[in-house]
Amino acid sequence: MSIPKYNELMLPILKLAGDKKVHNLRKTHDDLALQFNLSEAELRELLPSGKQTIFLNRMGWAKTYLSKAKFIESKGRGHFSITERGLKVLENPPQEINRKYLNQFDEFMNFQTKKAQTQDEEINIIESKENEQTPEEILEETFDLLKTQLASQLLEQVKQCSPFFFEQVVVDLLVSMGYGGSHKDAGTALQKSHDEGIDGIIKEDRLGLDVIYVQAKRWRNCVGRPDIQAFAGSLEGFRARKGIFITTSNFSKQAHEYVQKIEKKIILIDGEMLTKLMIDYNVGVSEEEKYILKKIDIDYFEEA
Repeated sequence: MSIPKYNELMLPILKLAGDKKVHNLRKTHDDLALQFNLSEAELRELLPSGKQTIFLNRMGWAKTYLSKAKFIESKGRGHFSITERGLKVLENPPQEINRKYLNQFDEFMNFQTKKAQTQDEEINIIESKENEQTPEEILEETFDLLKTQLASQLLEQVKQCSPFFFEQVVVDLLVSMGYGGSHKDAGTALQKSHDEGIDGIIKEDRLGLDVIYVQAKRWRNCVGRPDIQAFAGSLEGFRARKGIFITTSNFSKQAHEYVQKIEKKIILIDGEMLTKLMIDYNVGVSEEEKYILKKIDIDYFEEA
């Protein structure tokens, strides 16, 4: 069984509260996990941000929507109980409580109106997704989509740049990641080759305690095992035990398998990973908008 969507959790939460007792979120979490037969792996599965589990996030929004519709009410921090309206709903419960069902209640409609001040077309898109996703999931999915689109555009830009500029991209990225010492050191150590690539040795850290052999190829063809074997052999000539092979294309399955078997440590960075690193370390991209999500500071409201 997969992790239930938040709309699939609302009726079970309301039924749990149907005993008219005060319930806490921890116990509710455990009861629902048991009811839906969720595995430990599913309970540990995180949102893309890595800051909250998917199940806890969906359960939280299910509780929020029930509260906004006045089906349940807060009974202190992390506690809630059912209301008269909630009990009335349980007398003749629907097959599922979802946003369409909740829209018949003015309190929930008012909440929705405040939450979605946007154009009708955009509201329809959001509503169709929110039948299954929480606002955090929609936000993170949209962010991932925009990041994927940016990475695709960035890769095409890198493929079109000159060999000289490609060298600069690699140097900027490695220095931003903490390798190569200064830009001058890294730029001197990495030299362009005749096949529109660069290779050479760079410092692993600013003190130069170890060196890394780097080869970067602005290719469109897949890089195979023979290329990586030749690269591994070149490490000997540079007295390097570690290597980074960067390409704007991709690596074959055999190439990936080969680096797992050899003693030397070789990292393969394909075009997809290259652009991801460029975005993460702000190389070739600039900030357009910044959105900060905030939450209640519970500690602030703790009274002595």
